[in-house]
Amino acid sequence: MKKSPFIFELKYFFHFFSRLSTNMLKNIAPKRFLFSLFLISIFIGITLVNLTEANKLFLGIQEQLSNSLGWLIILAANAILIFVIYLAFSKHKNLILGGPDAKPEFSNINWIAMLFSAGLGIGLLFYGVAEPIMHLSSDVIHKDGAVFSDKANLSMNLTYLHWGFHGWAIYGVVGLCFAYFAFNKNLPFRVSSFFSGAFTQKVWGRVSLDIIAIIATIFGIATSLGLGANQINSGLVYLGVLEALPSDGELSLNTVGIIIFITMLGLISVVLGLQAGIKRLSQLNMVLCGFMLMIIFFAGPTSFIVDGLLQNVGSYIQNLLALSTNTQAYMDSSWQNAWTLFFYSWWFAWSPFVGLFIARISYGRTIQEFLIGVVVTPAILVFVWMGVFGNAALHQELLEPNSLSTAINNDITISLFVFLEQFPFSPILMGLSIVIILTFFVTSSDSGALVTSMLTAANNEHAQEEPPMILRVVWAISLGIIAVVLLAGGGLGALQTAVIVTGVPFAILIFFACKSLLKSLNQ
Repeated sequence: MKKSPFIFELKYFFHFFSRLSTNMLKNIAPKRFLFSLFLISIFIGITLVNLTEANKLFLGIQEQLSNSLGWLIILAANAILIFVIYLAFSKHKNLILGGPDAKPEFSNINWIAMLFSAGLGIGLLFYGVAEPIMHLSSDVIHKDGAVFSDKANLSMNLTYLHWGFHGWAIYGVVGLCFAYFAFNKNLPFRVSSFFSGAFTQKVWGRVSLDIIAIIATIFGIATSLGLGANQINSGLVYLGVLEALPSDGELSLNTVGIIIFITMLGLISVVLGLQAGIKRLSQLNMVLCGFMLMIIFFAGPTSFIVDGLLQNVGSYIQNLLALSTNTQAYMDSSWQNAWTLFFYSWWFAWSPFVGLFIARISYGRTIQEFLIGVVVTPAILVFVWMGVFGNAALHQELLEPNSLSTAINNDITISLFVFLEQFPFSPILMGLSIVIILTFFVTSSDSGALVTSMLTAANNEHAQEEPPMILRVVWAISLGIIAVVLLAGGGLGALQTAVIVTGVPFAILIFFACKSLLKSLNQ
């Protein structure tokens, strides 16, 4: 009996699909992938079962960890900065990542653009105006009777502390570990490759280390996505593009829709890959940010900004030791927990993601070039950005006291839009800022999905190969889901808790990673 063409085609389709699925699954590290998803699913399930209690739980965990281990986070950040300075000028400074014949894959401009986009994300626009103004209006950090100039200078110093050398040093040392052990030692692109002890080289030892990195990456990026979605929603409502919908805590249908939309854009970008997707978006980020920075600089109080920027940088460098070791030991530490510890934990939580991404794009560079490029160059860009936006905002507050601070303390997500309202063509500037947040949102999502898929890929010995498509798709979608769940479970408080809970264990791991790196370099 003659077989039907339809039956033949159907069998061929199933055979093709079966082979494709088998090949995909072969490229997945099942223990890392499944256990990471399992732990994330447990967290999502516990949060969704009782959203009211979840918020209380998150706040309690954050307070307990901050009060008990805050000193450890501050000590770790300072120790890593010292280690990076030493390494950049040590006898190992001329070692090339990838071997003596390795050449850089990307130009300096593209390299810095990708560093800037992946390493900063949405936080730059979320806190660029809000943080200096909130510090200015805080009664906790200023002496009684302090004048405006002293308050403004300290506010900018603290902003630089949270976004400056310490954070980029954390990224730099983790990125260097990834790059050195992958490119020079031919080890898989994983955190477990940093270590050589008996436990860490057993199967479950390696898996445990990598899962810590995966969880830290996922929750660190989800925090950024949650902040960005809230800011985009507030901006569109402020402009009248969207109606303010009823919200549960800090989650509204608008926010959910924005996260879904951005997750889909990030999914498209990560499918296109590093060259076609992420590199192009990073270039667009740099152009748009540069354009907006110039508008604020020239349309705002230019002389005031230049004076403030020069004074802020000098004061920050002069007081760096005192600022970076202040633990508020003899006073209420709630401000410290909400700001310095949160930011340092955020840097630690983001470090496996950004570090691996930086390593991936830094093939062919010397250790000195790598560390100066990763720590100094982005920090200078941050100082300029925060100096321009922060001082322009402080000038508004100087001329009209409480004009910004009242609105920002009531709703931090509208800070940028209230600030831009004072500039010519403010609706256009607000629209441009939303586009920049959008592109930052997408680069964070696609870079995070790319890195997490590299950590869960079975065969990633060759660091310059793209990870399997199925992993990139799964992790891009997971990031959006977790951002929604965190916002539903307690808004900004839940986001901060997720960062601190995942940042603390990774801070401890980095200590041992530094020791392992130095030992290997000396050998």
